Amino acid sequence: MALPEGYSIRLFEAGDETALSAITLDTIRRIGLRYYSHDQVKVWAARHPSPSRFVDRAASGAIIHVAVADLSVPVAYTLLEVDEVGHGHLDMLYCDPQHTRKGLAEALLAKAEMVGREVGLPRLYTEASELARPAFERAGYTALHRRDFEIEALDGASIAIHNYAMEKPLN
Repeated sequence: MALPEGYSIRLFEAGDETALSAITLDTIRRIGLRYYSHDQVKVWAARHPSPSRFVDRAASGAIIHVAVADLSVPVAYTLLEVDEVGHGHLDMLYCDPQHTRKGLAEALLAKAEMVGREVGLPRLYTEASELARPAFERAGYTALHRRDFEIEALDGASIAIHNYAMEKPLN
């Protein structure tokens, strides 16, 4: 998929982690309220990854592709990892709210698919939020089922939330 002028995709680099963490938090807080309650968004945002988590994940083999604007500013990303049975787990897909509707999610998903095929993964799968589900569907992922579960708030209370188990075979 062609990117709009002024955007490119590259691998994660040291120094991206603060921007990726901010994109995650901003997306959850600003777009999450379209699909989830205030309490759900608050708990989800409180559990978002710290900047150091991106460095740790990259060091442990996760493939993080970053969409950048004007050659340097991270505006979207995806995180792909190979699970214990050799399938591709697309753990994160986030886009800065100011850069949505430009095809960045689709381009990042296409890049993850290309990498998955190159390394011989039989399928990619994810747990997509209501926010991300349409992008995954446009990229050819199938929703297997809705996942209803609870996440623990910092005060110890449990908050019900949901996402969707989705997959895309690569063979």
